[in-house]
Amino acid sequence: MILRLNEISDLGNLELVAAHITEGFITGLHKSPFHGFSSEFNEHSLYNKGDSTRHIDWKLYARTEKLFVKHYEDESNLRCYILIDTSLSMQYPENVKFNKLDFSVVCASALINLLRKQRDAVSLTLFDKDVYFSSEAKISSTHAKMLFSKLQEVVDKRSKPTFDESKRSSIASCLHKIAENIHKRSMVLIFSDMMSKDGMDDIYAGLQHLRHAKHDVVLFHVLDYPKEVNFDFDNRPYKFVDMETGQEISLNPLDYKETFRSLSAEFCQNLKNRCSMYNIDYVEADVSKTFKEILVPYLIKRAVLH
Repeated sequence: MILRLNEISDLGNLELVAAHITEGFITGLHKSPFHGFSSEFNEHSLYNKGDSTRHIDWKLYARTEKLFVKHYEDESNLRCYILIDTSLSMQYPENVKFNKLDFSVVCASALINLLRKQRDAVSLTLFDKDVYFSSEAKISSTHAKMLFSKLQEVVDKRSKPTFDESKRSSIASCLHKIAENIHKRSMVLIFSDMMSKDGMDDIYAGLQHLRHAKHDVVLFHVLDYPKEVNFDFDNRPYKFVDMETGQEISLNPLDYKETFRSLSAEFCQNLKNRCSMYNIDYVEADVSKTFKEILVPYLIKRAVLH
């Protein structure tokens, strides 16, 4: 099934939307794309064709020239923390059925449904200028329903932005706060356009804080790539409005297209390079594409590599 994000006309029941989306691709995954974190080595077993290469003991191979796989005690279910940037810039594109925030909410709903089926613990965190909602990581169906309900509130409260300088997003401080509050090694999935009043060095420090705590971090860089990266607008005057400050500027996009593209490409590439440096998975999440083109390939990739 190919489900185009902007063709989802009714987000009135996110639990049903999530079940509809995940039904097709869960059965296509031969194994879980997400895995728990083990704590203590127990024993070796001979490597069999088809086993993951992640836990091969290469030092033992150097001595014996045979492949052995490490096994661990106290292997726990995954703890997954889903972080969604709900700042005003995430409500772009405006006056459309499906914007960056809607994309993030639908993806989060699908992942919650997937993790629930795998009996993994999941948590939801919502932030803008500060963290204003954060749940515990739990496995129960009751907990999952509560998360769906919270995400539904985010969708239902979507409204025309009211400009307020004091409410500008602060991604860096939120990432530091979240890193300090996650006490066990976990997977952390971040949905954000990474647009913030903070400097990029501060944001990079926040991402590094999460990795320093040994969390498995994935950044879904949520953008409307045709407009926000390629600056594809008609050749006519426009009035552009900053969705967080209300600052306005009038111009013809064609006059600034190449400059904008260059700066935007540099911004995205620098972010991608830093993620690679910190061993963070970077996923281009273009809201103009199909759901199948964004999330499914990443899940399949994880299942294959891990």
